[in-house]
Amino acid sequence: MIQRPPGPPTAAPRHSTTALLASTGGKRVLRPVPSAPGGRPSVTAVIPAHNYARFLGDCVASVLGQEHVDVRAIVIDDCSTDGTPYVTAALSGSDSRVEVIRHERNRGMIPSVNEGLERVETEYVVKLDADDMLAPGALGRATALLDSDPEIAFVYGRPRHFEAGVPRAGRSATRSWSIWAGREWIARRCRSPGNVISQPEVVMRTETVRRAAPVRVDLPHTSDLHMWLVLASIGDVGRVNGPVQGYYRVHPDSMQRTMHTGQLFDLRARRAAFDAAFAERAGWLDGAADLHDTARRALASESLVRACHAHDRGRAGRGADSVEGFIEFAVETWPGAAELPAWSALARRRAVGEDRIPPRVSSLAAAATRRARLEARRWWWRRTGEL
Repeated sequence: MIQRPPGPPTAAPRHSTTALLASTGGKRVLRPVPSAPGGRPSVTAVIPAHNYARFLGDCVASVLGQEHVDVRAIVIDDCSTDGTPYVTAALSGSDSRVEVIRHERNRGMIPSVNEGLERVETEYVVKLDADDMLAPGALGRATALLDSDPEIAFVYGRPRHFEAGVPRAGRSATRSWSIWAGREWIARRCRSPGNVISQPEVVMRTETVRRAAPVRVDLPHTSDLHMWLVLASIGDVGRVNGPVQGYYRVHPDSMQRTMHTGQLFDLRARRAAFDAAFAERAGWLDGAADLHDTARRALASESLVRACHAHDRGRAGRGADSVEGFIEFAVETWPGAAELPAWSALARRRAVGEDRIPPRVSSLAAAATRRARLEARRWWWRRTGEL
């Protein structure tokens, strides 16, 4: 049974890498680096599945086809009503590395994940949704980095979002490794409190996952963000730079499209993840209160920026993502919201008129500027794993 430890861990001698990290502002980039581990590390993929028979075969195949590692797949069929039982029977019948757990009643994705994590016996673990896939060579590249430094809690890399078909494999060689001290990685997330990880690109050290688990059932939209924050409070964070590490499928039936939608919904969910992580780790992390304040202030500022955009689109008080909704969130999240620069920007807009829509030329120019900034951020995210 995976259990949370009763208290902060006893201080242990740090790996030499950590000392170097501290001396370089919490991050370093290493090159050249190997694209495969020296031995054959063992990795388990935990795959919750509910009515994803059409995707599950490709997902499991992407695990079993990994080179340079010994792999297992634990598939938890959460009472699917489609052809998933037939797919899992074929998979487990043809390959002994596949274990299948079948629920007689639907328990939900996160309880299924926690059940799978409890059964992991390998050194490393991947949590993989049944509609996603690993990129060829991903586990070898990630475990090479994990093997190089026992202080690293988890490794991520570049995801590729796709809609149809199995993406073609690109480059396989690792360009470099980035390694952050755990606290510094958390501090960067607090300054820009978005989730920089899609999920299938992550490989975690099982021992550390056992100290961070269980995955929070009360955070259905941001349980993964919460998990990354908790893992980073226990150890350091690594990233494989260059090749794609995971394929994240975007389709109409995904939870992100059907259940977890709306900008205010997302802001509230991210706030809940940061609040939960800092509530749990206050005694484990130096300066936790200051980091928590940084995250809440940044979320309030983001909400006010979104309020400006909603005003520009003439949505002062209409719909879920309205100006008033964003203002309310900002004030709830940060008491000093009225002192943030975005508050003044919004006040200037509202002084002209609540329902004023900017002239078309100005509106198009502002939209083009926002798109250019967004593309620049996306390019930086793909290259560095940061926002």
